[in-house]
Amino acid sequence: MNQDILTGKWKQMRGQVKQWWGKLTDDDLDRIDGAMDRLAGALQERYGWERDQVEREMKKRFDRYDEEMRDPARR
Repeated sequence: MNQDILTGKWKQMRGQVKQWWGKLTDDDLDRIDGAMDRLAGALQERYGWERDQVEREMKKRFDRYDEEMRDPARR
């Protein structure tokens, strides 16, 4: 998922993001507002992850989300 898609779908995905990463607060989600770099920074801050771990985690979650949106039977 690229930045433009995340920005466009942020309101729809916000609840899913909170479910995936429960340590993110509503204030974090407001501040992130669909920006990949802000999401990555918030995950590093809340979970203490290194940047490469954050990128792997985001890729895994967003790839799975994209697959589920293309094939609802996988949900």
